[in-house]
Amino acid sequence: MSAPISNAKIHDLVTQRLGQAPTPSTTAALKADSGPAFEAILENRLKLSGHAKTRLSSREIELGKAEWDRVMSGVERAAQKGARESLVLLDDIALLVSIKNRTVITAVDKANLKENVFTNIDSAVLV
Repeated sequence: MSAPISNAKIHDLVTQRLGQAPTPSTTAALKADSGPAFEAILENRLKLSGHAKTRLSSREIELGKAEWDRVMSGVERAAQKGARESLVLLDDIALLVSIKNRTVITAVDKANLKENVFTNIDSAVLV
């Protein structure tokens, strides 16, 4: 006979496939462990360079999950078109993104956008 399944997520998947309801203890364990923080999820999809982190902080630019999802959708669209370095324009914020590396290189807010010239980009994405 096989050993019992100790991982709550695997246990629930197996029991669902067998048509059994998950046990309350495993369901509670899953709710207690809601998963990684949003920043960790973002980090797996889109990285921030040290320079970009500094710029976001110094310019007090804060983006929520919805905004980062919009940025990521723009990055994915640019990648589909073969872009390498894109200027992603999100409302009043401009992000320079390396599409190949999925890395935000820098961030500029509306107050600092005047008289800025963005070089070495091959595309612009409005999100």
